[in-house]
Amino acid sequence: MIQYIVRRVLLAIPVILGILVVTFLIARAIPGDPCRSALGERATEAACEAFNQRMGLDQPVLVQLGIYMRQILLEGDFGSSIRYSRPVSLMLIERLPVTLELGVSALILAVMVGIPAGILSAVKRNSRIDVAAMVGSNIGVSMPVYWLGLMLAYVFSIFLKDTPFWLPPSGRLTAGVIAAPFYKVWDWQLISGSLGAQAADFLSNLVLFNSFITGQWHVFSDGIKHLILPAVALSTIPLAIIARITRSSMLDVLGAEYVRTARAKGLAERAVILKHALRNALLPIITVVGLQTGTLFAGAVLTETIFSFSGVGRALFDAITGRDFPVIQAFTVVIAVGYVAINLIVDICYAFIDPRIKIE
Repeated sequence: MIQYIVRRVLLAIPVILGILVVTFLIARAIPGDPCRSALGERATEAACEAFNQRMGLDQPVLVQLGIYMRQILLEGDFGSSIRYSRPVSLMLIERLPVTLELGVSALILAVMVGIPAGILSAVKRNSRIDVAAMVGSNIGVSMPVYWLGLMLAYVFSIFLKDTPFWLPPSGRLTAGVIAAPFYKVWDWQLISGSLGAQAADFLSNLVLFNSFITGQWHVFSDGIKHLILPAVALSTIPLAIIARITRSSMLDVLGAEYVRTARAKGLAERAVILKHALRNALLPIITVVGLQTGTLFAGAVLTETIFSFSGVGRALFDAITGRDFPVIQAFTVVIAVGYVAINLIVDICYAFIDPRIKIE
């Protein structure tokens, strides 16, 4: 198993290097002048020349690529934002936890509802439950995220205003509600700028995690309320796809000989479904969950924009409109590396479920 994991990790390295190069070239292909975006349309030629020289944008593209690859691979430095003159790594520490929290919440919702719905639909095939589940999944797949997000915000924030079902339409926390970082609550002494301090800041920006471990329950409940609508909007399409794949996969195995044999031996129906049928139906389900996880994080751009979440997606959108090359490159690479990591985890899960795969 260790050899299998090491082989998969080594195969991921050239993929990540390719992502770095392609992302750099695509960012440079975006039309527009980063100087005018940062300094304004009235910036003089002399000011732009000085700006490009300071940012290294006056160098040939291949030279810029070489400097960028050296910074990333040898120093782990993503550079500084052209627009905000701040280290991109600090922006990642602030923005990535927001997207992680939203993406993980949506994924949990999609898996916790989609898989049981697919199993129930397969077991109760051609029943009203099956029809209702498939109609619901078809509707879920067909609804665009931005439309669903706007409808959810309208219904729960305006139509249900002054009712117990009201939910906030935007933002991560209510104005005035602040989560104290866990290291300040526990009075930890951290060296400013150190790796430990950066890691602590990153974890503190996971509001639900931070407020949960420190017992700040008013912050935790407020964060949950703000997360419900964007998580539901983001999870709808993956949930529908997971439910359909689960149903299809379960139908394939429920008619297999070993399932009939298990029933003939007198095993309880619950044991037949969960221990015999579901385990053998898991491979396609894991595949689609992995693919949808990557889609969730990549597709957070629209959801974060609609619900005013200051995450990676929103930052990436702002960076593209502002031609902020270092931010575009860093945030795109982080999303892409996350996608590679998810596929790696899926491959490892395959090997645990079906040992024949690691032998092949």
